[in-house]
Amino acid sequence: MRSFALAQPTHGGNITWAADLAGCSPSSILDFSASINPLGPPQSAIAAIQANLATLRDYPDPDYRQLRSTLSDTHHLSSEWILPGNGSAELLTWASRELAELPSTYILTPAFSDYLRALRAFDAIAIRCPLDLTDPALGTANEDIDRGLQSLLTLSQASATSGLLLNNPHNPTGQLLTREAILPLLDRFALVVVDEAFMDFLPPDQEQSVMEWVQNYPNLVVLRSLTKFYSLPGLRLGYAIAHPDRLRRWQQWRDPWSVNSLAAAVAEAVLYDSKFQQQTWDWLIQARSHLFQGLSALPGLHPYPSAVNYLLVQCEHSAVDLQQQLLKRDQILIRDCVSFPELGDRFFRVAVRTQAENQRLLSGLTTILEACN
Repeated sequence: MRSFALAQPTHGGNITWAADLAGCSPSSILDFSASINPLGPPQSAIAAIQANLATLRDYPDPDYRQLRSTLSDTHHLSSEWILPGNGSAELLTWASRELAELPSTYILTPAFSDYLRALRAFDAIAIRCPLDLTDPALGTANEDIDRGLQSLLTLSQASATSGLLLNNPHNPTGQLLTREAILPLLDRFALVVVDEAFMDFLPPDQEQSVMEWVQNYPNLVVLRSLTKFYSLPGLRLGYAIAHPDRLRRWQQWRDPWSVNSLAAAVAEAVLYDSKFQQQTWDWLIQARSHLFQGLSALPGLHPYPSAVNYLLVQCEHSAVDLQQQLLKRDQILIRDCVSFPELGDRFFRVAVRTQAENQRLLSGLTTILEACN
């Protein structure tokens, strides 16, 4: 039987492609390319799935009243301001449909590739505002991303009727925008969409979410994901927080029952799992520091400080070559950044995993880089 080579992925987490290249089974791949919590899924999620298997024979509640009530309780916000979705990617689609109605949409780049995909689907005009990523040391105080926001502020006349699509913490740099830096933008743009997919990796006292401003700014939309923090990408679950009129409009556009019943039940369970949440925050501080220091010590690698569970690394060698050598030698998958046009082949991104797994990555990189020098 003829075999076909799989195309280079534009997203992380494609272990089928990686296994094909490495010549092993997908279960043998140690995946650093997808920024998923290695401590999960939590037992509360597994228990919720087992307890709700019987619900598969029924259609979900199309209004997801119980799930929205749980999210309402979690965020101290009326449920009419919350819309669950089939991952935050689905909700990004409807946000992009609205952004496409505006003359243009501004995006800080490099940016998550799905932003441009979703905007292109509705023929939106995207204006890229590139960050200065020439010096990884700048990441310590977020000077580069702050400069990016300042450049947006100077566009106030041109952008008064335009949209803005941000993600915070920023992907792929891992840098955290402050609420104070975002606030002036809400008065400068007709519609501001803030993707906070990784915000829950920060403890509550460190979060910079703008969620509470939604009730005061009808032009603000906040997108959230439950799949990264709780390690549930296969279930597909996210939610949007926005003005009820906007969410009712989105509801009319999309297919019914976009969230399956098991995903809804799991969300209702994990949002109250404070033990798992604290365990994750405690793990991340130490594991991220260990991985950052280990990468910094390797020749030719320059990691950027990060607020979340992934690190962007600038390298003096081809990141694609590093990726393929790691796969073939060690069955380790890192995320090359070729799909980020502003970065190209001299950057890669890695998730923070357990200390033992991080050490395995560092050992593999050490062997390959020593052979290059």
